[in-house]
Amino acid sequence: MVKRTVILGISLMAAAGCAAQDLRLDIWPVGEVAHRIPSGETEVREQGDILRISKVQVPDMEVYLPEGDAKGRQAVLILPGGGYQILAYDWEGSAYGRLLSGQGLVAVVLKYRLPSASSQSQPGQVPLSDAQRALRLIRSNALDWGVDPDRIGVMGFSAGGHLAASLSTRYGERVYNPVDQLDSLSARPDFSILVYPVISFREEVGHSGSRRALLGENPSEALISKYSADEQVGPGTPPAFLLHAADDQAVPVANSLRYYQALLDHKIPASMHLYPEGGHGFSLAADRPYLAGWTGQLLSWLEQLD
Repeated sequence: MVKRTVILGISLMAAAGCAAQDLRLDIWPVGEVAHRIPSGETEVREQGDILRISKVQVPDMEVYLPEGDAKGRQAVLILPGGGYQILAYDWEGSAYGRLLSGQGLVAVVLKYRLPSASSQSQPGQVPLSDAQRALRLIRSNALDWGVDPDRIGVMGFSAGGHLAASLSTRYGERVYNPVDQLDSLSARPDFSILVYPVISFREEVGHSGSRRALLGENPSEALISKYSADEQVGPGTPPAFLLHAADDQAVPVANSLRYYQALLDHKIPASMHLYPEGGHGFSLAADRPYLAGWTGQLLSWLEQLD
């Protein structure tokens, strides 16, 4: 068992600023990107208070490797949020790559494609296609990266949390045609970390922007159910760590509650962490010590999975 030091709050934020990614890998072979059609679009990167990426054309992943040559490590695939319209790439992506690798995990940040790009032939399937492929790519590199192939999880924020929950419930669904031997590997995550996640696409609790971006204006009842992760939980769904603030006005806390209840109904271990205040998109919450302790709780949870 690999022991980790659980550092709380702002100390973790400091640790998160210490490392750059070690590898950057395209997740698809050249010329074989699933559901892609010719387009004159180019990727858009806007650096303001956070790095916002949109119109992703070639999905890739940044790999953060911890120091040392330990074997049997955990790995985490990180999916930034942004309403399926942009990726809050550093705020909910690379900051966690640095943080988790500093705690002895292999952390992988996925720059996944978004349904709004005109180069996508199947907009609703593109994000999950990229997530499945990335999980398989991590599993295929487990030996080289010192990772236990049965200890690979997924972490998602907001709409990225919806994608993480979708991967956790629809990992076995064929959403793209296999392109090589890698696609014979399992895309099932062994655990999931869902941070203020979009879960349901039901009108009464769903995030309308994410639903509209992924499914269009008037999705059918069948599509709404298929893309509501709480309605897709089954016996193979992995254990989950959920985090949400009760005053979240963008993505109601009912999203996490519904997924948590679905896990309980299927007797799947779940750890639920609710805060009365915090709003939406607080990420590491470095300027709010009350919230910042959640990262320590996460590391303790990951430790007990060993």
